[in-house]
Amino acid sequence: MAAFASIAKSCKNLKVYNSTQQLFRFQGIRSLLLQSASESVKLRKLIDSDSGILEVNLERPGTKNAIGKDMLRGLQYTFEAVNNDHAAKVLLISSSVSKVFCAGADLKERKTMSPSEVQEFVYSLRSTFSYLEALHVPTIAVIEGAALGGGLEMALSCDLRICGEDAVLGLPETGLAIIPGAGGTQRLPRLVGRSIAKELIFTGRKVGGRDAFSMGLVNHCVPAGEAHTKAIEIARDINQKGPLAIRMAKRAIDGGVEVSMMSGLELEEDCYEQLLHTKDRLEGLAAFAERRKPNYTGE
Repeated sequence: MAAFASIAKSCKNLKVYNSTQQLFRFQGIRSLLLQSASESVKLRKLIDSDSGILEVNLERPGTKNAIGKDMLRGLQYTFEAVNNDHAAKVLLISSSVSKVFCAGADLKERKTMSPSEVQEFVYSLRSTFSYLEALHVPTIAVIEGAALGGGLEMALSCDLRICGEDAVLGLPETGLAIIPGAGGTQRLPRLVGRSIAKELIFTGRKVGGRDAFSMGLVNHCVPAGEAHTKAIEIARDINQKGPLAIRMAKRAIDGGVEVSMMSGLELEEDCYEQLLHTKDRLEGLAAFAERRKPNYTGE
């Protein structure tokens, strides 16, 4: 993707900070902090038994994690890094800012842009979320508090969404005389249906966590403050499965829903065949026969 050409080079240099080897506990989970292109986007790699799980944290408290140019660069850099990390198995996207996932675009910054600059920014944002959607690993949005506008569009680009009961989700763009421009008009109806998506976008109405769950906007709604715990639980479950199988399952599902049933079945067959001669498939059979936990290597 052209939008990421310059980022790809820098991502090859992604490494743990040599000076401090920052090792810390994040909500009781051991992880390493990796370099980022932005102070507002931090990439953490979980270690020990959680090795394979990565987490992106949004950290721009002064603007409620509003997405400006700097944060967008950080997201692009980070998603490239995850896609290039062959050890990555699951990615979480969460917020370190209390009571907010992401408030959307940085409207104060946008007010200073010309129409052409706005168009370029929205194009880059849309491309970034499409790249997120196409990542080879499963992605989970951890939503506590507000996920509005571009923030909800980012969550919609993830495979799964977990929210707390006090979450507030919405696409309020029509109130600003624009429309969702980073995929919201396309991903929301595919998730909740055309009629519900039209109501939410036409009115700009915000919904709470329970309503979001009932309409299929999120996979799980848990008590406020427990979304991260639930997301880690799901990530750990995914992390134990065959990584190649997970990647092929994602490819088959995402590619299949956009084509006819016949074409989808052909895609499924192709994905299945790619797993037949892997070491992981043989390891899975051996572990089942020996009644032990499989040791998958992604080969």
